[in-house]
Amino acid sequence: MPRRPRRVLLALFVAAALGPSPALAQAQPSFEAVRAAHAPSDVPLLARDGTPLQWVRTDATVRRGPWLALADISPALRLAIVYSEDQRFWQHGGVDWQAVAASAWANAWNTRTRGASTLTMQLAGLADDTLLRPAGGRSLGQKFTQAWRAQQLEARWSKAQILEAYLNRVPLRGELVGVAAASLLLFDKHASGLDALEAALLAALVRAPNAVPAVVERRACEVLRTQRLGCDGLAITWAQALARRPGALRGDSGEALAPHLAQRIATARPKGTASGVLLRSTLDAGVQRVALAALRRQLSELRGREVEDGAVLVLDNASGEVLAWVGSAGPLQSSAAAVDAVLARRQPGSTLKPFVYAQALQQRLITAASVLDDAPLQLGSEGSGGATSLYQPQNYDRGYKGAVGVRTALASSLNVPAVRLGALLGPDAVFDTLVRAGLRPSESAGFHGHALALGSADVTLLDLTNAYRMLANGGRLGPVRWWSDEKPAKVASPATGREVFDPAVAYIVADILADPAARATTFGLDSPLVTRGWAAVKTGTSKDLRDNWCIGFTDRVTVGVWVGNASGAPMHGVSGVSGAAPVWREVVAFLHAATPSRAPVPPAGLLAQGGEWFLAGTAPQAAVRAQPAQPFGITSPRDGSLFVLDPDIPMAAQRLVFEGAPGRWSLDGRLLGDGTRLRWLPRPGRHVLQWQGVDAGDAVRVAFEVRAAPAPAARSTRSGR
Repeated sequence: MPRRPRRVLLALFVAAALGPSPALAQAQPSFEAVRAAHAPSDVPLLARDGTPLQWVRTDATVRRGPWLALADISPALRLAIVYSEDQRFWQHGGVDWQAVAASAWANAWNTRTRGASTLTMQLAGLADDTLLRPAGGRSLGQKFTQAWRAQQLEARWSKAQILEAYLNRVPLRGELVGVAAASLLLFDKHASGLDALEAALLAALVRAPNAVPAVVERRACEVLRTQRLGCDGLAITWAQALARRPGALRGDSGEALAPHLAQRIATARPKGTASGVLLRSTLDAGVQRVALAALRRQLSELRGREVEDGAVLVLDNASGEVLAWVGSAGPLQSSAAAVDAVLARRQPGSTLKPFVYAQALQQRLITAASVLDDAPLQLGSEGSGGATSLYQPQNYDRGYKGAVGVRTALASSLNVPAVRLGALLGPDAVFDTLVRAGLRPSESAGFHGHALALGSADVTLLDLTNAYRMLANGGRLGPVRWWSDEKPAKVASPATGREVFDPAVAYIVADILADPAARATTFGLDSPLVTRGWAAVKTGTSKDLRDNWCIGFTDRVTVGVWVGNASGAPMHGVSGVSGAAPVWREVVAFLHAATPSRAPVPPAGLLAQGGEWFLAGTAPQAAVRAQPAQPFGITSPRDGSLFVLDPDIPMAAQRLVFEGAPGRWSLDGRLLGDGTRLRWLPRPGRHVLQWQGVDAGDAVRVAFEVRAAPAPAARSTRSGR
């Protein structure tokens, strides 16, 4: 016998007889510790109730499935592994001395054999990086250490535990580690369902994980013959396995309901978090499924209108927890399914109008009963280099309604009145309002100019939906939560958020957005915006029909929907009410199927008068009259009217017109003239207009107020790019 085989054999016998050296006498981990430390490469995203929603890869170095108990592994696979790697596994004590002697004798005569490494020795090698088999084979010291560690394992672990750990840790092909991952990705089945042919193929991969198909099939056939089984169908089975494209290591359900949020949580985990730690979210499994199904149905309906993408976000008003996060309808409907449209920045269109009106209410420039002029408008805007251009906003239907109340103008989403208000506030004030609302608008106020009031700045669905949640919470902005640790999450009170608007202002805006009669001018009395219970809702459509939105809230939740194309391509004849609104209504209907939403309680500081809500100090003053008004008195202005001067319109074009029956007109005690119609250059303050009939009868008086425009902030001449 050559000298080296004799030395190896002698060293192993000596090791068994004398015991370990101090360097080797280190404690071996328990089976329970090894099993607990096992980390799958793909872990599930769990809903708030523990339901798996999505599997996501958290370890890019390997593909490793969950730990499988021995009873959950196919008997055919257990048998094939033992027959292939260690036929006397159940008899030896970690080292198969009979196999060692046979291997040494065969090596002495240059005869190829299976080798003497037992399953226990292989497991010992897998547990210690210093024992990994190098290309030239293990050294004598490594073999000695491996044999000793195997005997330690046999002394502490049961045979069943050793086999179970081996099957969960053995490298098989490429990046696949363990039979759980290999079974799912090669044969698309759980390891408990592997048949004899599939088990033989996996067993054949142990010795040469990356061998060519012919070699794998030959070795698998040898395993089958050892068990006195045939090889028929082996090539077909292996060809099918190789043809599979590795995907996610899904569970039995195979659902993929929240890929975007799963990836976001996986990448946002604290540093040092183990890869196998479960991803726990705040998602509600039922709401997530309904939102995804509703979006897919609507996109199927819109398929002929050049629409393929959409997103849905549902927030709990009180806690800010995300109940549904649908970033895309999926690859079957979208060519950009990997894009998370919840986080994509798009033009929000008219969904920004409520914040413009809220700021105007907050500054007491208007009330909900104020009258705005919906008529052709031209505004000058200063561009880069000092050049001035004209901005001419138009309504969606390209028509004009004339004098309209604030309630109708906002609820019916009229563009021109919103731009007038935006000009009154100034682009810088509008931009600042959007920033305070958490919208993080793109570019700058100077870049967008007056178009900012109509949603020209890009925002995300996440920020926009949370801004509407702010209105639902009485004007207080709070953070959004989608990550849930194992401990019950603290539910933050809306009162802890940062105040953006006065609660009374937020209530008035919500009350307008929830008024079906006020929105009837544009949307009619029966539209997808009508719900069973109370809901404040607004739609929006961006320029050239590239995006449409529907954002709204009930007493419990805020729902945001975006529909469009991730590529930015325009849609064909799709608006917010026809594109996004049906999805919004379906989700709201599901959420309130058992309990309809109720209107909020009016906060302190509000006054109800004439069917309208007013902030304290803004309610119309009672008319000052010496005697009851005559049938032919003052027809314009009406008693209690409020007029606000527009800083972007020349004063000469802002004259007030007094109209009525023929008579003599006086203002604040000073004679203006005679006739049925007089024009007056307004000045700020409270005024009393008096009309006296030609027959010198009783005088009629009305009170009204004129407010000056706020001083415009300094504007930057930079474009913002």
